[in-house]
Amino acid sequence: MNPVDPLAQLNPLREPVAIGWWPLAPGWWLLIAIIAVGCALVAWRLMLRYRRNAYRRQGIATLNEIRNRWQNDGDTGACLTRTNALLKAVALRAYPQRDVASITGESWQAFLNDSGMADGEFLLPPLQAQYQAIPVSTDIEGHLHTSALWINKHKVKP
Repeated sequence: MNPVDPLAQLNPLREPVAIGWWPLAPGWWLLIAIIAVGCALVAWRLMLRYRRNAYRRQGIATLNEIRNRWQNDGDTGACLTRTNALLKAVALRAYPQRDVASITGESWQAFLNDSGMADGEFLLPPLQAQYQAIPVSTDIEGHLHTSALWINKHKVKP
């Protein structure tokens, strides 16, 4: 007798077809929907924040114009007067009018220092320069820098 291997007579095994990615399972569709909604919410919040801070960008642009004009003509009194008016305009945009419109002098200085940042502090003479015929000599660059910091970083009450 001829010993024949019965396993050699079997046909080779066929591998199953690989499972494709399409169509996606319902769990994947749910994950895609959650990610899309999350991205839309983040974009919406960023857009609202950008719009809400438009007055800050405009204030910084105006402050840069004031700085350039001061550097060109050297009129310290006009520079301090325009800067104080700009600070008041920005504050009126960010805070209720009843809290900001009527304050002057030391209370205006206290308001700016309290609502601002810890990086700099406003001094009273530059804030009152528009009321003086000849403004006192002050650090104009420092005042403009402190004003820029305040415009960028002041705390707004919700």
